[in-house]
Amino acid sequence: MNDNMTSFSANSRNSDNDPRQVVFVVYPDIVLLDLVGPLQVFSHALDPETGANGYECAVTSFESGMVETNTVISIPSEPISSYLKRRIHTLVVVGGDGANTAMRDRALLEKISKLASTAQRVCSVCSGALVLAATGILDGRRAVTHWDDCKTLEEEFPAVQVEIDPIYIKDGHVWTSAGITAGMDMALAIVAEDLGRPTALQVARSMVTHMARSGGQSQFSPTLNRQLLDATGRFESLHQWIAENLKLNLGVAVLAGRVNMSARNFSRLYSRQMGLTPAKAVEAIRTEAARNLLETTDLGMKQIAAQCGFNDEERMRRAFMRLLNVSPSDYRQGIRAA
Repeated sequence: MNDNMTSFSANSRNSDNDPRQVVFVVYPDIVLLDLVGPLQVFSHALDPETGANGYECAVTSFESGMVETNTVISIPSEPISSYLKRRIHTLVVVGGDGANTAMRDRALLEKISKLASTAQRVCSVCSGALVLAATGILDGRRAVTHWDDCKTLEEEFPAVQVEIDPIYIKDGHVWTSAGITAGMDMALAIVAEDLGRPTALQVARSMVTHMARSGGQSQFSPTLNRQLLDATGRFESLHQWIAENLKLNLGVAVLAGRVNMSARNFSRLYSRQMGLTPAKAVEAIRTEAARNLLETTDLGMKQIAAQCGFNDEERMRRAFMRLLNVSPSDYRQGIRAA
């Protein structure tokens, strides 16, 4: 369906002073945050040169009118057809449970294809990648979606190079993002590209969020995984204490003392509930902290190893290879390249 989509506007504004037109495409049963998260980012961004709004946003659907979301709130929308002949800077296809129906709606896909053919940038949030893939736009491109939809994206669209881990991916002028809040990370990265990093940081600060998550970061949270395994919160305070005291000797006896248990009983109960030994858990938390420093600071490997309790670079390197199958230096290089 994308045979004619070989060119797109080099400048989707009528003049340098016009705001950049962002068009969101929605359909029944979208995830509300998939829309309002990026929409809020673009709506907050001010052009540093003029002080005016950097973007002009529109929410569109095939039939227009009120569109149901996965919450009690429905949202108003304009008809997609009214934007077919306009100059579009950024096109965003929103995700949701309704994506499985939308990706088989030939009339909707045709409209999206026409919008994308003249858009300077084409994006999807979460399972919106399924809809974008159905138009053929993602053929031959790297793409990501919510981890729960990656298998569907692979099976339904084998021409797409699906990657399960990143928060968002930019391949040429096409951007795809992982689940829900990752759409905000992608939108902030787009603002940084268009209006500069200081503007994006200002938007992030006004929304009380952060800009530390680059596209190369994983959409899987080790902290969340520990919380899921420890559903009763039995070891929550222990995990927090470990993360705050990485430089200490964190042997089994020390950890057991923190929860008022014998070393033997603690080791048995912890391993049974968390699925790994206390020593492996400490190594994972140290590695997680080191990853964060590699992503967000310019500290050297020796400094990071010391701060995270590895004591030397070689121990940190071995931990990274065991848990991530990549060395710390290669991990940092990959993040910066992404």
